[in-house]
Amino acid sequence: MRPPVTLDDVKRARSVIADLALRTPIVPARSLGELAGCELLLKAENLQRAGSFKVRGAVNKIASLTGEQKARGVIAASAGNHAQGVALAAANAGIPCTIVMPAGASIPKVEATRGYGATVILHGDGFDQAMTYARRVVRESGMTLIHAFDDPAIVAGQGTLGLELLEQVEDVDTVVVPVGGGGLISGIGLAIKESVPGIRLIGVQAEAATAVVDSYKANHRITVKGHATVADGISVGSPGRITLPLVSRYVDDMVVVGEEEITEAMMLLLERCKLLVEGAGAVGLAAVLSGKVQVAGERVAIVLSGGNVDTHLIARVLENGLAHAGRYLVMRVMLEDRPGQLNRLLTILSSADVNVLDIGHLRHAASVHLGQVEIQLTLETRNRAHSEEVWERLRSAGYAPYESEPVGAQGPFPEGTVR
Repeated sequence: MRPPVTLDDVKRARSVIADLALRTPIVPARSLGELAGCELLLKAENLQRAGSFKVRGAVNKIASLTGEQKARGVIAASAGNHAQGVALAAANAGIPCTIVMPAGASIPKVEATRGYGATVILHGDGFDQAMTYARRVVRESGMTLIHAFDDPAIVAGQGTLGLELLEQVEDVDTVVVPVGGGGLISGIGLAIKESVPGIRLIGVQAEAATAVVDSYKANHRITVKGHATVADGISVGSPGRITLPLVSRYVDDMVVVGEEEITEAMMLLLERCKLLVEGAGAVGLAAVLSGKVQVAGERVAIVLSGGNVDTHLIARVLENGLAHAGRYLVMRVMLEDRPGQLNRLLTILSSADVNVLDIGHLRHAASVHLGQVEIQLTLETRNRAHSEEVWERLRSAGYAPYESEPVGAQGPFPEGTVR
């Protein structure tokens, strides 16, 4: 029996998508490779049209529709990258497009999707409710549903990235790919393993959403309840019925990474490579830098799957990444509320070559006694060792500093230490 997707399907998809999807560059990352002990090459799909790889599969799927299907239009459910990819592909084909997005979807992503000409319907509290509504619209209208990953044409379109990578990088040992529902790694795996079987293929998910990892290890589909994560683009409840067998066949291993590892990878990509990459797109680098994938001495290609980061999240992501790298401290220190005490504290910090970014005073709280003032300090340090030196200097001077969070900190990052 013919498999649902073949290498020939991927090769045909390449010519289909050529007019719209970009051939994205390979970016050498020497300094990051030194951190990981390997030669590191980044497949910068964050520079793709509509900001992610999703346009590849969307163009290929829409091209496969009949004239009648195109006349009726297409519909998709998505909170982000898939929405924009489908909207762009539909606009290019000149067909009607509706996207159902959760009511809480970010305004920039909603407006970007509308900007490609799609009709946006806001419905439900999350992806599952948006998808349920989209299926209802399909039954009532006859529109064609463009699934985010569980479709042979989508998988074949995503596989074109694998063909490009093989042409751009010679003698690659390991390819590391972000995983949501499995469409991207299924297509890449098919393209690579059917062409050069000896290349190792590793999939990466966030610890907050491990449906494909769990299913891969159990060898059957498992549904999990995901939690809030900065890698929301790969937060999927279960793998596809088409994609899981492909993942099981072609993927050599799968690992998970934590929120702090992801935000540190995002920060390093921006700082060292000048690449703005979303959390979902940075999990591959997070896995390599954290040692979850052993790559010493290898030539490694990492897929940066997307770059659609909400603007309001960028500052918080950078703060979290800097904190995890030991370069950003937020601490509180109790002082006597009398002249000269703050100056003494700042003199100690100055002697440690610390940059003081912000100072806050708190006098009116249950934890602050009469005659005391609590000082919140936001500090910039060189690295983790320098941060430890700052803590030790303050303790040696008789202070009892304790870790804190920036005022107003909230969202998908875990609470706890910022040391």
